[in-house]
Amino acid sequence: MMNAPRAALLAALVLAGCGSDPVPPSPPANTETWDWGLPPGYPKPKVPADNPMTVAKVELGRRLFYDTRLSGNGTQSCASCHAQEKAFTDGLANAVGSTGQAHPRGSMAIVNVAYLSSLTWGNPILGSLEEQALLPMFGETPVELGLAGKEEELLARLSDFPQYHDMFADAFPGDPEPIILDNIVKAIAAFERSVVSYRSPYDRYTYEGDPSALSEAALRGKELFFSERLECFHCHGGFNFSDSVTHAGSTFTETMFHNTGLYNLGGTGAYPEGNTGIHEITHLATDMGRFRAPTLRNIALTAPYMHDGSIATLSEVLDHYAAGGRTIEAGPHAGVGSENPFKSELINGFDLTPAEKADVIAFLEALTDEALLGDARFSDPWKVEQTGGEP
Repeated sequence: MMNAPRAALLAALVLAGCGSDPVPPSPPANTETWDWGLPPGYPKPKVPADNPMTVAKVELGRRLFYDTRLSGNGTQSCASCHAQEKAFTDGLANAVGSTGQAHPRGSMAIVNVAYLSSLTWGNPILGSLEEQALLPMFGETPVELGLAGKEEELLARLSDFPQYHDMFADAFPGDPEPIILDNIVKAIAAFERSVVSYRSPYDRYTYEGDPSALSEAALRGKELFFSERLECFHCHGGFNFSDSVTHAGSTFTETMFHNTGLYNLGGTGAYPEGNTGIHEITHLATDMGRFRAPTLRNIALTAPYMHDGSIATLSEVLDHYAAGGRTIEAGPHAGVGSENPFKSELINGFDLTPAEKADVIAFLEALTDEALLGDARFSDPWKVEQTGGEP
């Protein structure tokens, strides 16, 4: 986790730049505005005025997102921790950086990240995808892409690849030397904004009016999910199934973090050292264990669960909330989570029969957007070129 001064220092890196040598001419710049393709009633993401969405910029960002040149040792790309087939997560309890360093938290899905007012598990400071992109690139605690101190090397790597000259010029027309760090993070952010999920069975039922899109079990689960009895919707409500949401029509932006009683070390309310949520930023006792509620879209594909991947299945997640907090009987993390003094007032526990649990899981599975997993707009362009066809 980066501290506030470190985050500010990284933000200053966008001032770095690098020129590029002339290359053969390329096709004309594509300034076509990005088409989100959203169904009626589905809000559009909020886009920064200084980084408008264009087809050329999103395509450049897609190539950079999958490019291992963006790691210090050339072994990883952004996609190494955000794989399309896993709904842009990596399936690991704890992410592993390019140097092999294990992280204390799991990789968050970038699906619908365009709608989030807070972009990480436990950092309330980062408010834009452009700023956030700098942390995996240049952060050192922990190391992710491992580019700290290699800014000029990164720019040289990209400048040495002729296709990037054309793509940066198309994406940032008018810039005399477009291969600069500021444009790299803008392009990556544009691609990440483009990864929007809106074609799940739930969406077909809700936005397209298809009454057959949800099974009877999923419909029963939907009623339970949105009931005051389970209270799931308080933290996972709205179109994005999250409570830290903003969009083009937002008049008020709210950022929320929650302690779900996952830990209660020694009955003190503490969480494991180095993984205490926004407490690491604010140092307030009441912020101990508070993390952002992730979107539940495609949740069936993003196991294991919780910030540290310490719960393996959706069934076990429901057990955790039904108990009002997790009890760990022995070991260094022993404690009764339901008695955590800093736990959210919304985590009170509930009774759920096996049949009802199965219905809730059926509803959660109905949030899976199968079309997203194979959408060529979000796929690995390097792989397409190597295979000569679709990924």
